[in-house]
Amino acid sequence: MFKSIFSKYLTTFTVILLSCILAIIASVTVVTVDDMRSAQYSTMRSVAGSVAAAIEAVAKDMSFNSVDETFTRSGTVKSVIAAESAGSGSLIYVFGADGRFVGASAGIPEKDLSPAAVNKMFTVSDSYAVSTVEGLYNENMVNIYRVGNVNGERYIVLVSDMKLSRGVMDKKMVLVAVTVSLWVFLAAMISLYVISRRTTRPLSQIVQAAKGYAKGRFDQKIEVSGQDEVAELAKAINEMASSLAHIEEVRNSFIGNVSHDLRTPMTTIAGFVDGILDGTIPPENREYYLNIISSEVRRLSRLVNSLLEMSRMESGASLNFVDFNLTEKARNVLISFEKKIDAKKLDIEFDGGDEDLFVNADADSIHRVIFNLIDNAIKFTPEGGKITVKVESVADGRRKRKARFSIRNTGDGIPSEELPHIFERFYKTDRSRGLDKTGTGLGLYIAKTSLVNHGEDLAAESVAGEYTEFSFSLRLAETKEK
Repeated sequence: MFKSIFSKYLTTFTVILLSCILAIIASVTVVTVDDMRSAQYSTMRSVAGSVAAAIEAVAKDMSFNSVDETFTRSGTVKSVIAAESAGSGSLIYVFGADGRFVGASAGIPEKDLSPAAVNKMFTVSDSYAVSTVEGLYNENMVNIYRVGNVNGERYIVLVSDMKLSRGVMDKKMVLVAVTVSLWVFLAAMISLYVISRRTTRPLSQIVQAAKGYAKGRFDQKIEVSGQDEVAELAKAINEMASSLAHIEEVRNSFIGNVSHDLRTPMTTIAGFVDGILDGTIPPENREYYLNIISSEVRRLSRLVNSLLEMSRMESGASLNFVDFNLTEKARNVLISFEKKIDAKKLDIEFDGGDEDLFVNADADSIHRVIFNLIDNAIKFTPEGGKITVKVESVADGRRKRKARFSIRNTGDGIPSEELPHIFERFYKTDRSRGLDKTGTGLGLYIAKTSLVNHGEDLAAESVAGEYTEFSFSLRLAETKEK
């Protein structure tokens, strides 16, 4: 029944609005009608009092002895009754003590009341009741009784109003309230329709886009208008789609790069092995080609190890935080490259400061980071160039100090347009493709990911034709922190 948000909104809003309208109509009608009735009752009492006062005043002024004589010999009372009846819209009767008809407003038939009815009125003076007054009227009327006295003779002034008894006032009030409420309801429904459509239309687009994303179509965009929560949701989903598209692109590139990096050495190995087996490669050249095969196998091993390390870090593998000497570790890693350094006749400068710096981190992960950075520096430093390794204590901006490792090498540097991409998986600059034939393009990515897992970052800075520098910071060990 309720398959859409719009139908739920419409049904719920309609029920609530109708309930409120009915409650308002009932309460306003009751309160207003009661107020109007009270005002009319007061008017009727005033009319009854005015008629009685006129009768008694005329009788006194003219020295009349009875109510009948007053009506018979003076037209003043009749004029007062006519005026009061026209002004209040009420019917006016005057009866003697025995129920005998004395006078009435124009157009009312002459009728007598029983003595019992008059006696009952005498006992409840100046009150009202809803009745036909013993058949005086053909239907119920609201009646006001007023007892008067002329020279000791009592009489009754009866003021009756048909509008109150028939509920005409109630009907008019209800009609007005219902008419106004219908207009309010119509306006509310139009507003609800417009607002709901503005809300549900982008939601429908979001649903369609989500179905497209599930099928791999990340180019679908949702039209965003306004600044409300739905617009924010649409913006967030558009951003998510862009991110998913980028991830898909990276995934495809990753698969392509891995396939290429695996296929190339495997093709080389297979070709040389087949050549050795079928005799194409003569025995005297086998050692040369076996060395190539050995090199390609080591390249495959490095690639597989890098992929395994990348997978381990991306899966959130826990780190083993221990206190260790960062200065000594950097020195030892640098010494392990002595053969490569001598082969390129590089000038090495190591600045460890006045004292060793101890840090709290995963020693194996930091070892790989330093190893990759020094290895890259040696690869891309021209023969006879200079590499500077520095370990120092620096402030981190929060009144604490950290250990900072940096390595700078001279050379062509990294082009500024390529610098933001060097930490991406399998990314190689155009220059590095020519200088590094054995690299996998994962070293910097693994180093940066490792440091991110430590809550730190790997920064890169380069000036074309001058130098390239990489640096990172680690938290000092508490027992050694200054």
